[in-house]
Amino acid sequence: MRNPRSDHDLFSRFADEAVLLLRLYLGGFLIWGVWDNVASAARMAEFQAFLAGLNCPLPAVAAPVSVYAQLLIGTLLIPGFLTRWVGLLLAVNFAVAVGLLATGLEAPAEAVAREIFGPMMCVLAGLILSTGGPGRWSLDARFGRG
Repeated sequence: MRNPRSDHDLFSRFADEAVLLLRLYLGGFLIWGVWDNVASAARMAEFQAFLAGLNCPLPAVAAPVSVYAQLLIGTLLIPGFLTRWVGLLLAVNFAVAVGLLATGLEAPAEAVAREIFGPMMCVLAGLILSTGGPGRWSLDARFGRG
């Protein structure tokens, strides 16, 4: 008979490395994804107009807040610093995005579901990071804050 514990050990053996890959990829993707808005006032204005089209309240405030929140999140995720708080911020930022897309897009339900998939994955990744922590390959673990 198989020992069920051995399967758990096999799959959990690389949990820290999996969290590291998640943090590196997601952090890098967030930085890359907002950098054009940081570097170009015209791109920030486009994002502001997009939010206004979704009936976002105060799009002139919401656009830079979201962009710089994502830049901060990405910057802190890569080294794994303040990961639990950053995960919570990630989840909240993208929960707002999911809400805006779900209520503001005028499209068939299937199209809306496809549009909210990426932001919803960010919500879920943020919840995993905030509840599960950064893993051992992080500044948080190095400083005993994992």
